[in-house]
This record gives sequence, structure tokens and C-alpha cells, in this order.
Amino acid sequence: MADKLDILVTLDENYLNPLKVMLTSIYFNNPNESFNIWLIHEIIPKEKLDNLRKLIDFFHWELNDIKIDNNLLKDAPTKKQYPKEMYFRLLSGEIIPKNINKILYLDPDILVINPLIDLWNTDLNDYMIAASTHTGITDITTEINKIRLGNDNKYYNSGVMLMDLRKTREVINLKDITNTINKYGNQLLLPDQDILNYLYSQYIKEVAEEIWNYDTRKYLSYFTRSLGEHSLQWVMENTSILHFCGRPNLGSQKVTVGLLPCILIINNY
Repeated sequence: MADKLDILVTLDENYLNPLKVMLTSIYFNNPNESFNIWLIHEIIPKEKLDNLRKLIDFFHWELNDIKIDNNLLKDAPTKKQYPKEMYFRLLSGEIIPKNINKILYLDPDILVINPLIDLWNTDLNDYMIAASTHTGITDITTEINKIRLGNDNKYYNSGVMLMDLRKTREVINLKDITNTINKYGNQLLLPDQDILNYLYSQYIKEVAEEIWNYDTRKYLSYFTRSLGEHSLQWVMENTSILHFCGRPNLGSQKVTVGLLPCILIINNY
């Protein structure tokens, strides 16, 4: 157990197929590692969990599924693409067994194309979470979110988070989350991500988005910002996590075309 990397996912049954693709990409690109998969959900049918377990058993990993009381956060704002399960990642320190001290949360709309071990071994120092920003060329998004959320910290993407669960158990609590939901309600554009940044951004250590949370919509931004260094070849050799968040554009299409053979192999597994 201690030699394995603990991976957290929180989702509903609609994201199980993307999850399988993501897990398969981890398997093929982390051949020297073994993983414990922690799935927190509200209600996924047993037959679908059994199907997921078959894949994870084939990898010789372990699946730990934790079903949450459906009354938890029953009044939390949700959208079609942002189900209630997104909040479970913030409360994972209270949900995951206390003997697990560190976990890597990953969104299901991710492809892992290089090893994860360096991210897992990131020294958090006194920080609670390691995460990336999605800044673009001018970083105007950060400035907008500073005004919108009323803080002076960077705005972090919650799709990839290395979490020190010992610290989250001390700092994150349900009361603060529900108070924020009640106070801001529909003003939360990306509800759990806004809550993460509003309450806890000062506890987050920044890690390079180009390596650990590459927004595939923004290939041209990365290429331009790096003065042409971060080409598609550079991405294939250096980036570990591709995040297919939001709606696709030219940048994500260009990266996707380059990865098409890998994606086809995974999807036809």
C-alpha cells in the first residue's frame, strides 16, 4: 500500500468512459508504478462499478469506491457539466481513510502521456495543495478572478491537485464551503473551483501548467508564450498531463491530432 500512488476521482456514471480512458493512459505511461484508485461518488450502479473494477483488476491496481450520503451538500449549486460530485474532492480529507496522507486528484477529462512520479514527489513544504494556473499569454484571467473573488492570490485550476490530506483535514471544512455557497450562490461560475480559490488559494503551491495541467485549448498560447519552444514535439516529450477542459478550439484540435494514435489505441482497448 505504501509503495503505491493514491489517485482520487470524484464523478457520476456519465464520466465513467472518460475515466477508463484516463486510467488506461496512466497505465501505459507509468509502467514502473502501481496505483490505488479512490472513487468517491453519490450513486453509481453496481454493474457499472463492477465493469470499472475489471479494468482496474487487469492493471493489478486497487479500486476503493466510497458512496456518499445523498444529503451531503444537497443545496450546492450544480450544472450539467458540474455535478455535485465535484465538491467531494474538497472534502476528500474527511472521506478518505485517515491513514492516507497524500493523494493526487485528477479530473476524468485527462490524458496522461508521461510519468506522474515527479508530481507525486513534489515537496509541498507548508502548502496544502499543489496545482496549476491556466494563464494564457497575458494572464488577464488571474486579474479578473482577483476582482471577482476579492483576493490577491492566483486563480488555480482544480482539475489536477496533489493534496496533503493531513493539512486538508485541518483547514478545509464543510461549514466554510456551505457558507460560501449560501453567500455567493449563482455568482460561482465554476462552483467548486471558485470555492477552492476563494477560501484556500493561499494554501496552494503552484506547479508548471505546461507539465502538469496542460490546457489543450491553449496550444497556440503556450507556443507563443515560450517563443516557439513548446512545440507539439516538446509537449509529447515533456508534458505529463493533458487536460481537455472546456470546449475544443484550434489549439486542442492540433494537440489531439498529434495524439490520435494513442487515443485510438486507448479507446479500442
